[in-house]
Amino acid sequence: MLSKNSAQETNVEETIKTELYAVTDGKIISIEDVKDPVFSEKMMGDGFAIEPTSESVLSPVSGRLFQVADALHAYGIVTDKGIEVLVHIGLDTVTLRGQGFKSSLKIGMLVKRGELLATVDFDYLIEQEKELTISVVIINGCSDLYRYELNPEAKALAGETIVLTVFKKTGK
Repeated sequence: MLSKNSAQETNVEETIKTELYAVTDGKIISIEDVKDPVFSEKMMGDGFAIEPTSESVLSPVSGRLFQVADALHAYGIVTDKGIEVLVHIGLDTVTLRGQGFKSSLKIGMLVKRGELLATVDFDYLIEQEKELTISVVIINGCSDLYRYELNPEAKALAGETIVLTVFKKTGK
């Protein structure tokens, strides 16, 4: 029979803290302000977005790539703590079939926070009448176990500014 202390110890909750850094230079906006209901209504999850001023898109966290879209517009990264992050470049950019994007990354590769995911030709995206907004979403964080704190600053510096802190409760 377990003592009271042993039983209590097995139910102790731990909180995992994960910081997501700016994926590019630009203006931080709330995910609710993205001009696409898939993101603004949090259908894929909670997160943030940046209106970019730089054509380099960096990884917001360290982890393993579980998705690299054929169109090079979206990257899925899972951290060693199990947080799944989607970086989605532009709106409706899948229709460009990779035009305007450069990346050599493949599924399964490890990326470090601040490492280049893609280079984007924003002039081309503008010519194609695409929104430039880059959305960063926690795609497995749609439960009461997750809490988010968005940085209230408006300006982001790629790889330097912590934009979103994710807190996840776990049973220990």
